[in-house]
Amino acid sequence: MDATEKTSLTLKVRKALQSRQRLADEEALMLSEAVRRHADTPRIPIDQIKLHIEAEPYREALAQELQTYPYLWMALLDGRGRQVVLYRNADDVWSKPYPAGEKSAEKAMRARIANGFKFHHDQHWGQVKARIRAELLPRANQLLQLASVQRLLAEALARGERVLVSNGIVFWYEPDGQLGWTVKATTSDKGEDGSTLWREGTILSTNHGRLVVLPYVKENGEHVRGHTKNGPGDGRAKPRHRDHFVEIPFRELRGDLMIGLFGELPYE
Repeated sequence: MDATEKTSLTLKVRKALQSRQRLADEEALMLSEAVRRHADTPRIPIDQIKLHIEAEPYREALAQELQTYPYLWMALLDGRGRQVVLYRNADDVWSKPYPAGEKSAEKAMRARIANGFKFHHDQHWGQVKARIRAELLPRANQLLQLASVQRLLAEALARGERVLVSNGIVFWYEPDGQLGWTVKATTSDKGEDGSTLWREGTILSTNHGRLVVLPYVKENGEHVRGHTKNGPGDGRAKPRHRDHFVEIPFRELRGDLMIGLFGELPYE
């Protein structure tokens, strides 16, 4: 193929891989936090699990699943040479097994996250994740109190880095008004027109919005600069004076750093 076609194909592959990895990192963080929140949730003894008679062969597999995810309302299980899904009703009785198709298996995997935050697995996945991101922000603010994170941010600032991004969370340095480091959230993984977020570029902040739209690249290859804004229901973001507009690059942190901090806090 000619050089233009090869460049275009390379761009599409890189975008696809980066988008998949970003989603995987974010959902791993959410799953880790869901499990952490239910560390003290009582586990039902295997002989006390209520099952439909046809689901009896899956009792042991279900018990193992509930040891890790005791909050589930939908479970994906392996057994007898096939995958099945079971559903828990309002009386805590698990249904008969249903063959797991591609969609139901995907929904059951998402239930491990959604149910852990008290969302139903049938709710719109994008909306559920947006609400989980909002729930995680107070937890992210706690990270600013950790000495290890303060050191991480101080070292970043010394290198001239004022925006660090990890798994939907943004550490944002605001020199004006002596605000210092604050936490913001990123928007969804794709732009409104389906464009994929890009790892490089700059953010131009003309307001004090709580959301950060990272730079993204359109299907035609055009790079769009990032910006800040408020979310639905927040009202109009307070504008900055033109002299205080800031255009800054951003850097992504390793995904496992944030997962560790949200889980066992190994850096504390």
